[in-house]
Amino acid sequence: MTTQSPLMEKLPDYRRYSEAEMIARAESFYAEIRRRRTLRDFSDQPVPREVIAAALLAAGTAPSGANQQPWHFCVITDAELKRSVREGAEAEEREFYNGRASPEWLEALAPLGTDANKPFLETAPVLIAIFAQRWGELPDGGKRKHYYVPESVGIATGFLIAALHHAGLATLTHTPSPMNFLNKLCGRPESEKPYILLVVGYPADGAEVPVHGGIKKPLEQFTSWK
Repeated sequence: MTTQSPLMEKLPDYRRYSEAEMIARAESFYAEIRRRRTLRDFSDQPVPREVIAAALLAAGTAPSGANQQPWHFCVITDAELKRSVREGAEAEEREFYNGRASPEWLEALAPLGTDANKPFLETAPVLIAIFAQRWGELPDGGKRKHYYVPESVGIATGFLIAALHHAGLATLTHTPSPMNFLNKLCGRPESEKPYILLVVGYPADGAEVPVHGGIKKPLEQFTSWK
């Protein structure tokens, strides 16, 4: 008889469905998630804290290298802090649009109509600065290396975006580069690298999105079955 490791437990809460229900559930999720669109026109209407907290809990269930959960989510709702974030982001964006970006990159962005001005960083009720923890701190002050950090944080971010969409909120993944200003504004240590600035809220009345943004590749163009 195999002795169970003290570090392991029997799989809890797994639910197996009939094939018909599996297909229905998968198709239902696709139908919902395909409605998600990246938004830049946000309402300033406040969002319930409980919604953000539940979505963050969902993000925290994501798999991670050695279960180290190498992420930190800083939720920003204070108006003055949002203004400071906008100032820091726009400073980097001006550098980007005025010389840092290649002509090819600017050409790719042209259909979106974006520029260095980012008013949504103040208008949207919630900003979530997502940090990747490059290493952790041990009780004695030493460092503990984290593994598969970008992959882990990327998966958690995907969970978060899906959870917020499921709750009825819109999001924008904003990535001014570099984002070191976020460490100072959020009081985060040098062991953490800003990964994404997620803008969260309700769509503004009459909000518009790029026409081509909703067109996704058909299944056969991005999958192969062996």
